[in-house]
Amino acid sequence: MDKKSKFWDLALIQCDIVLGDPELNRERLEAKMEQAASATVKPDLIMLPEMWNTGYALSQLGQLADPEGSHTRAWVSDFARRHGINVVAGSIAEKRDGEVYNTMLIFDREGREVGAYSKMHLFRLMQEEKHLASGEKLVMFELDGMKSGASICYDIRFPELARSLSQKGARALFVPAEWPHPRLHHWRTLLMARAIENQMYVIACNRTGVSGSDSFFGHSLIIDPWGEIVAEGGEGEEIVTGRIDHSLVEQVRERIPVFTDRRPHLYEL
Repeated sequence: MDKKSKFWDLALIQCDIVLGDPELNRERLEAKMEQAASATVKPDLIMLPEMWNTGYALSQLGQLADPEGSHTRAWVSDFARRHGINVVAGSIAEKRDGEVYNTMLIFDREGREVGAYSKMHLFRLMQEEKHLASGEKLVMFELDGMKSGASICYDIRFPELARSLSQKGARALFVPAEWPHPRLHHWRTLLMARAIENQMYVIACNRTGVSGSDSFFGHSLIIDPWGEIVAEGGEGEEIVTGRIDHSLVEQVRERIPVFTDRRPHLYEL
């Protein structure tokens, strides 16, 4: 569809990640992105998973992280511009100001960076807080007129974040992730809850494969504002595709006026 259409065709690159090898991971992802871009139905947007450049090689991030994200930014910008496709470039290990951040990058069809979000909530079960600095601000961005919010993996356990983004006008929430077994039920339930309670699309790209003692189950999801699943991946590598209708958000919000009926002055403890 052209960028003025109310529909978006999406392609989520659900893939394995080689621990600690940014160059090989980029090469593998580039091949998959080219495959997605050349599909019979050309996607309006391609999305990548969390920490795809290094995986959770946490103890090595000081050496492996992309300085200022410069290498990734140049590569993704060029791809987006050449193909005329929006790219939510998952997240990468990015080194800046002497710290390493888990940073999500977003580019429009012209290759312009329209958003960058660093993961706000760090996952203690994987000791992220010992190796990563946390982001300190909400991030909204706009692609083809669709206002959207950024969230990464563990962030979806914090409903305040998604609600704040929806209150600022987000009609879609993008969630790159490395979400492992055995918490598939949590993954699906939390994502559907964020979609239903905020009446917005939730678009989540999870990795697959095995890394150390962790096994990742894929199941990337596109969920509509009713909480219905538009598309869902399996457990292996694949390109998960689906079409969304931008106008559905407004239809759902008019049908059940949750935001109008909120009483936030009563919610404070």
